[in-house]
Amino acid sequence: MNASTAASPAMQSKSNQWIALVVLLLIYIFNYADRYLISGLVDPIKAEFNVGDQFMGLLMGPAFAILYTTIAIPLARLADRSSRITIICAGCLVWSLFTALSGAANGPWTLALARLGVGVGEAAFVAPAYSLLSDYFAPHQRGVAFAILGLAVYFGQITGYAAGPAIAEAYDWRMAFYVMGTVGVVLSSVAWLVVREPARLQITTKANQVALLPLIRLLVKTRSYVFMMLAMGLAALSGVSFGFWGPTLFHRIHAVPLTEASTTFGLYFGLAGLSGMLLFGAVSDRLARGGMQRPLLLSGMAMLAASACILASTWGESLFIAKMLAIPSGLLGGGWSIGIMQSLQYLVPDRFRATSTALFVMVTTFLGFVVGPWATGALSEWFGDDAMSLRWALTIVIPSGILGGLLALLGARYLESDKTVLANEN
Repeated sequence: MNASTAASPAMQSKSNQWIALVVLLLIYIFNYADRYLISGLVDPIKAEFNVGDQFMGLLMGPAFAILYTTIAIPLARLADRSSRITIICAGCLVWSLFTALSGAANGPWTLALARLGVGVGEAAFVAPAYSLLSDYFAPHQRGVAFAILGLAVYFGQITGYAAGPAIAEAYDWRMAFYVMGTVGVVLSSVAWLVVREPARLQITTKANQVALLPLIRLLVKTRSYVFMMLAMGLAALSGVSFGFWGPTLFHRIHAVPLTEASTTFGLYFGLAGLSGMLLFGAVSDRLARGGMQRPLLLSGMAMLAASACILASTWGESLFIAKMLAIPSGLLGGGWSIGIMQSLQYLVPDRFRATSTALFVMVTTFLGFVVGPWATGALSEWFGDDAMSLRWALTIVIPSGILGGLLALLGARYLESDKTVLANEN
């Protein structure tokens, strides 16, 4: 089937696709802001609870992502046969309430429990949202749509990095969690009132839904799926680790206040990433008209280059040099996920699209958000729990993105043939 003609009737008749996209974008911004909020507040939380970098890495990664990666599967199974927007709104409400509860923590372990709750709620967003937008936008339009949704990563980082420390400086670190949680509750209500569930091309019920274990076996045998999943996971391990620990690195290495370090990191990397995301989406849609493997090839090349630039920024001799290296890092790293998600939504049929996406995100999130931040913190503490130890820890972790880029290039070879096989599966 040609990518440019594979639109469903629902997509062709929808008049509110951009409204739906904007609302989902706003929800996703605070989804990411909640994740990165704790990164901008590392030192005040460490000081109050008397914990080290390894524990803060636990809060950034495993405490959030363990339930996120597992609860996402049953929620995606439900999303394949029921209202995706209902699931998204319920999840937004849950994670926002637990974000607010993070501010009420009376010790490190109650804060960790609250982060587990945030992970449960946020598990309801990614797979249903991408599946929902795939019924609003045709395949050759999804690059721009996914790029706009992906802006949430950078707006969320900027919000978490800049707003969190600013609120903490004016009040305390707890108030930052209260504010973020309140905004999320409001957005959940807005989405419920504004976004409609579109008709599906393939109607899936519990009776005709592909059983989970056979589906997993099928996907494991699908080479492009596996290569893309590992590529995104390794690149996320690299990028997320730097994203979480970058402000702390700037604060320690370049001896600037935490608020300045967080704001600088969020603005320079975030604004460059925003530009890279939009450019990647436009270029990806243009390339997709000549074959859906082309956006994936672009993703692989961007991963390779972005990893090299991020590593160079880690070793910048001054804050000015680190900021200048942030520009190519953001431009190159800002959009590589677009080509992968665009290719993934093209590869898998509608009847198990959300479940396939959730399984995909489970692995990529485990590598990016569980292994990455925790391993970086553990290595930093092992090396001495100081400025140089964190720099060496990131130097070990960041090159995983290079391997991810090579796997993405390899996955592009099998995309079309694998799509044909999956389309014919009963």
